[in-house]
Amino acid sequence: MRATKLGRNGPAVSALGLGCMGMSGMYGPSDRAESIATIRAALAAGIDLLDTGDFYGMGHNELLIGEALRGVPREQYMLSVKFGAQRGPDGAWLGYDARPAAVKTALAYSLGRLGTDHVDVYRPARLDRAVPVEETIGAIAELVGEGYVRHVGLSEVGVQTIRRAAAVHPICDLQIEYSLISRGIEPEILPACRELGIAITAYGVLSRGLIGGHMTAETPLVAGDFRSRAPRFSEANRARNLELAERLRELALAHGATAAQTAIAWVLAQGEDIVPLIGARTRERLQEALGALDVELGAEGVAALERAIPADAAAGARYPEQQMAVLDSERG
Repeated sequence: MRATKLGRNGPAVSALGLGCMGMSGMYGPSDRAESIATIRAALAAGIDLLDTGDFYGMGHNELLIGEALRGVPREQYMLSVKFGAQRGPDGAWLGYDARPAAVKTALAYSLGRLGTDHVDVYRPARLDRAVPVEETIGAIAELVGEGYVRHVGLSEVGVQTIRRAAAVHPICDLQIEYSLISRGIEPEILPACRELGIAITAYGVLSRGLIGGHMTAETPLVAGDFRSRAPRFSEANRARNLELAERLRELALAHGATAAQTAIAWVLAQGEDIVPLIGARTRERLQEALGALDVELGAEGVAALERAIPADAAAGARYPEQQMAVLDSERG
């Protein structure tokens, strides 16, 4: 496993991270035993960065990770945790709470569920517009000083917010969607992060499976699956986007790789300051994703992919309209 550094002020991490959200119901039912086996297989393969959120399954994901890590020496893995998203008993999204007291309370619960005395990167899941970001980051900075948090991260925020946060405390990374068909960070957000020495942990590198080579127009999206409400997965948009996925698959053949491996390799090729988070829920999908590390696209390979799949080629927004409206990263 190759290693990289998570920003100018962050830790050394594996070149790929494991995003664990899908193991807790966001994409429909998952198998608990297989999820735990997948986390352990990722660690065995050298992946040491595990990403979660306290609202994934309302604590289920953190408990799952805690179980998978039982008996594993703490220095062998790093935990990236998001907080602040509020959900009701029915799973409905209620908004965000990033007040300093809420920050510290959320961490206390996360530490208990994860079975650890610290998290390595702590980040607000989204910007809470009712709370100055300086107050939120200041609260995390206090937790850093107390030893409960090692590094501060951000998620889905725009350039102005990034700069304001970085003025309070060093930021190691920005977690944000980035893939061949989600390239909105390239004009402004990515350059600003590079200027400030902030890495990108890229989620959605397969666009939630849309360009991974395993989805068809007939693939069912069960109740509770986030994608059943996502614009890119509507009947008309899915058909258009699967045409892009087919272009990717054809180009992948030239590299002796799968579509998923090539899509991940493209993200890796964008710079050593970008760490793809692999959302594998099974050992089979994990093993396929690991193969991306052996795919050498080269400059021409990257250019060929970008000619075949231009930055604005995807049909539909990446989130439903209501969620897009509150994404700070979409406001500049």
